[in-house]
Amino acid sequence: MNNFVLKGNIIYTPSFGELKVYENGFLVCEDNLVQGVYNKLPEKFEKLGLFDFTDKIIIPGLIDAHLHAPQFAFMGMGMDLQLLEWLETYTFKEERKYSDLEYAEEAYEYFVEELTKSFTTRISAFSTIHKDSTLLLMDKLEKRGFKGFVGKVNMDTNSPSYLSESTKVSVRDTIDFIEESLSRFNGIKPIITPRFAISCSEELLNELGNIAEKYCLPIQSHLSENVDEIKWVKELFSNIKCYADVYDRFNLFNDKTLMAHCVYPNEEEYKLMRDKKITAVHCPVSNMNIASGISPVRKLIENGINVTLGTDVAGGSTLSMIKVISDSIQNSKLKYLFTDKQDMFLSPTEGLFLATKANERIFGKVGSFEPGYEFDALVIDDSLLGNIKGVKLVNRLERVVSRAVFSHIKAKFISGKRVI
Repeated sequence: MNNFVLKGNIIYTPSFGELKVYENGFLVCEDNLVQGVYNKLPEKFEKLGLFDFTDKIIIPGLIDAHLHAPQFAFMGMGMDLQLLEWLETYTFKEERKYSDLEYAEEAYEYFVEELTKSFTTRISAFSTIHKDSTLLLMDKLEKRGFKGFVGKVNMDTNSPSYLSESTKVSVRDTIDFIEESLSRFNGIKPIITPRFAISCSEELLNELGNIAEKYCLPIQSHLSENVDEIKWVKELFSNIKCYADVYDRFNLFNDKTLMAHCVYPNEEEYKLMRDKKITAVHCPVSNMNIASGISPVRKLIENGINVTLGTDVAGGSTLSMIKVISDSIQNSKLKYLFTDKQDMFLSPTEGLFLATKANERIFGKVGSFEPGYEFDALVIDDSLLGNIKGVKLVNRLERVVSRAVFSHIKAKFISGKRVI
């Protein structure tokens, strides 16, 4: 177990819109958990090892609640296409390569290496339909100290022949993947991952709902991302009130479900998401890149829906969760204008909350420096962004959210372990 103290400008958001700031305070880690934050270090902790980051910014580790690990290899390509065409042109052709473990070894090593340099401490990631390469990805993430979830993708219909499973094989491989990963890994856990409603038959969705219930696992998928996608779902599934109704029918909608995008929810969807305590993952970079739209984040929150953030690599063209926070704020300002200033835009404080503590419903007690939370922390040298003398910490945080890059990270801790 790790016991130590960080000194620096400690900033975190214990609730949506609330900011806690300790100027050159002390953050105590005991047994890999946050013990407390102090303006003056209590005498009983003076013998602990001290990491002195005086005048640096210390914030909780950022959580990427939605990304596609195999797509990192072509990140930044195909940004002139919309979702369904983009999937056919780039995504599926890349993901088929992960049946080759030699290719997966090289590609996932590069992905995990770059993720280690980033602001991200925890993830929820899609892999591909391939069980063995999915386990390989989990192994690499675990060895680097990451925490979170990885899902073997399920696809048995409306998919290219080279990337489609039979229902029987999909179910069998999913169960094998779950049982092996639960026995092998501690920090990286399995998550049920139907790609989206279009790519899964009703039989497969039903089986996945049963598997999630049997193994008490979280669930991740996509919801109402693109207008053409929503139209296709309504054609495939009869008598549904909304896209979300498909997942709910098959026991895939509950308080451990992550639904990415949620760009076009209707009133039935708002109610269903609220009642079932769904977490919506806002992916602003991807929503812009592949022209999906602007998610109504403020309205989701006002409707009692938990919202977090994700890069959605490779629809999203960055691994930087700082960039995602910044783009979330900018997206919300456009929404503010497009709704005649009814949907108030996000503040940097609110954006930081969405990338940290908002994730505790799925990830547990993470994303805050309150006592008992897992000790995930980033130390950022914002002096590299310009003069800091006389600048209030709240304004320095705003500048970090707008401009910080990976090279500004001076230290990174995941569950009390230093990884940078």
